[in-house]
Amino acid sequence: MPPPDAPVAPPAPPDDSVLRRQVRGWYVYDWACSAFSTTVVTVFLGPYLTSITEEAAGGADGYVRPLGIPIRAESFFPYVLSLSVGLQVFLLPLVGALADRTPRRKQLLGLFAYLGAFATMGLYFLQGDDYLLGGGLFVVANLAFGAAIVVYNAFLPDLVGPDERDAVSSRGWAFGYLGGGLLLALNLGLYTFRDDIGLAEGTAVRISMLSAGLWWALFTLVPMRRLPRSRQGGHRHAGLAGGFRQLRTTLREARRYPRTLLFLAGYLLYNDGIQSVIALSATFGERELELGTTTLIVAILVVQFVAFGGALLLGRLARTFGAKRVILASLVVWTLVVAAAYPLPAGRPVQFFALAIGIGLVLGGTQALSRSLFSQLIPRGKEAEYFGLYEISERGTSWLGTALFGVALQVTGSYRVAIVSLVVFFVAGFVLLARVDVRRAIVEAGNEVPARV
Repeated sequence: MPPPDAPVAPPAPPDDSVLRRQVRGWYVYDWACSAFSTTVVTVFLGPYLTSITEEAAGGADGYVRPLGIPIRAESFFPYVLSLSVGLQVFLLPLVGALADRTPRRKQLLGLFAYLGAFATMGLYFLQGDDYLLGGGLFVVANLAFGAAIVVYNAFLPDLVGPDERDAVSSRGWAFGYLGGGLLLALNLGLYTFRDDIGLAEGTAVRISMLSAGLWWALFTLVPMRRLPRSRQGGHRHAGLAGGFRQLRTTLREARRYPRTLLFLAGYLLYNDGIQSVIALSATFGERELELGTTTLIVAILVVQFVAFGGALLLGRLARTFGAKRVILASLVVWTLVVAAAYPLPAGRPVQFFALAIGIGLVLGGTQALSRSLFSQLIPRGKEAEYFGLYEISERGTSWLGTALFGVALQVTGSYRVAIVSLVVFFVAGFVLLARVDVRRAIVEAGNEVPARV
């Protein structure tokens, strides 16, 4: 039996047909969980929970007071989003340590996926003025979402080699945007024709959020059947105590890889900006630009389907220019798009759709290439632990950005000032990523350097 902190041995490579089946199963989990990001986080929950909170506020001052703390009703959802990710700062690295110690990584993925899916289904019961129920269920769902993604991402280095990861990661993101967009299109039909079938607006929203949980649960069955059953070299006794010990060891050893940590710091900054834009764009469009919910859903659909092609396009560009250069170029586009949101006129959906196209072109590719590039910088056997650190600011789990947005909104009362404040995350992330010597970081981690970095 290996010593407790022995590195996990690389698994024996499966034959090509089995590997293709495993990779396709890996793609499907992105298809499954993206319904939560699109239908719940990006479109329906923000405006709906804000209206529930405003109902609870009731009085003229427009504040709710959970635990006696005065919070402006419009700031409640950004603060809840920030709380969920603040908790992930402590949870996700521990999840990663556990995932690297257990031979049952697939079962751990299923545990968190179904916890998140059932919490999402519970949002169906959110109505009246029970804003705390909505906030609590969302915190659970978002924590489980992030934990499952940690485990999911850690499969990537086991499934494909270094020269294939950009392409495979990009296809996974593309699949996710296609699946999330398809369910959102169905929910758009339900929301648009709700009067014809006798549904109130709130009921249509609640059914849409329920459908996201059901979609997540149903399609998770595919990776649970196709991903590898167990990992060679895992530890049978991977309890919390062992996880904490492994996490402490990893944090100490991480100092040996300063360029990996520099990449991670840059990623956490610019991805905070990305996730804040995703999570808060619907609220910005409704409250500041005076756009209807149907218009906002159509804009999000535009983002989803453009992002499908954008992820594949940026994956192809990475073959020629390298992942780092393509990510840096995408951050320039992000900065320009967010800055352009400030002067957008109210009630003009065409300009909002133009920004949606710009976001879609770089959204999936930025995230997919960041994931594949980071996988090259991780020491073998530490994949889930490092992805636990990485996932702290992954899709739909931003915290600094949403906190800044909430503070800017509370201080100024302006959604325009709040949205443009997010530019700082893209600029700071660009500066840090530009300083990373990727080739040297890969060598320091003990990995094979791909043809293009």
